[in-house]
Amino acid sequence: MSTIAASASIHAMAVVEDGAVVGENVKIGPFCHVGPKVALGDNVELLAHAVVAGKTTIGKGCRIFPMAVIGGDPQSVHHGGEETTLTIGDNCTFREGVTVNTGTADFGGQTIVGNDNLFLANSHIAHDCRVGNNVIMSNNVMLAGHVTIEDRVILGGGCAVHQFTRVGRQAFVGGLSAVSYDVIPYGMLNGNPGLLSGLNVVGMTRAGVDRATIHAVRRAYKAIFEGDGSIRDNAAAIRDEYADCEQVIQILDFIAAESDRALSSPTRGQKG
Repeated sequence: MSTIAASASIHAMAVVEDGAVVGENVKIGPFCHVGPKVALGDNVELLAHAVVAGKTTIGKGCRIFPMAVIGGDPQSVHHGGEETTLTIGDNCTFREGVTVNTGTADFGGQTIVGNDNLFLANSHIAHDCRVGNNVIMSNNVMLAGHVTIEDRVILGGGCAVHQFTRVGRQAFVGGLSAVSYDVIPYGMLNGNPGLLSGLNVVGMTRAGVDRATIHAVRRAYKAIFEGDGSIRDNAAAIRDEYADCEQVIQILDFIAAESDRALSSPTRGQKG
């Protein structure tokens, strides 16, 4: 049996299947379809023709625009129809045509999206992705399976992120870029193949990072990517020097962490 709050507004031409949970002040427009294992938090709004399927939980205040399909089955040849999940936080906006898939059983069965995110038209979040908070995915951005996007990342229009890739906190990826390797926190990546092209200084400034800290991060970046050793060896060598700089330590921790992908750099993947 469905649990539908008395304050919810459901258009007569919408379909809310038996078993769905619909919170307070939810608005469901015409021709929407809400599946039987969906839970919609308070103040969620589904505009006309939006679809929420699968075992999907959507947090408070999210808006889902026409033709978006949230909670569809994973697009994986290994998916055998197992019940997997999608969990979305509060205050996310999914514009027209956005698709977000549930997880796959072989990798824990969960796709997880955080709070206060903006997903522009026709962007895609594949199975088993982890998306943080305050992320912006521009039009036609494509995340392959198992991608991790940390907080405050901006992904430019049409960029594609390879499976199992990590994009660190407050990184910026330019439009149409091919992200084949991990992108450090605060990094900027552009091109196809995607090359690390410096730091997201504009984003750091907008986030309130002071000039002295930005200069420190720049010095650390140069030591990491222009030093004589490998990227990981260079990063390890400067840890003590930057122990009091939170942003540099975030970069160093990111580099030191285990990953299925190599690290993006100013030269990795460059032709010639």
